[in-house]
Amino acid sequence: MADLYIYYQVREADAAALQAVVTAMQAELASRHGVVGQLKRRPEAKDGVQTWMEVYPATAAGFAAALDVAVAGAGMSAWITGPRHTEVFLDVIPCA
Repeated sequence: MADLYIYYQVREADAAALQAVVTAMQAELASRHGVVGQLKRRPEAKDGVQTWMEVYPATAAGFAAALDVAVAGAGMSAWITGPRHTEVFLDVIPCA
């Protein structure tokens, strides 16, 4: 299982529209894949642009591909400035 952290930028003027799209997309992903996503943003904006982050904990193999399909289907690129950046983190297994 892997945790996905995806960050990107959005213009403040587009934030409300994008929030509605991401919220609906995350609800659909939760229904289909059982992964409850989180949506966060940095507290400050720079030059009218906010940085947002989607977090998907404990995802199974194949979820990243399903997320890419959902993002494309939701048309998120219309509200995002620049690319989406994905980071993958794994749990650290304690040493015996």
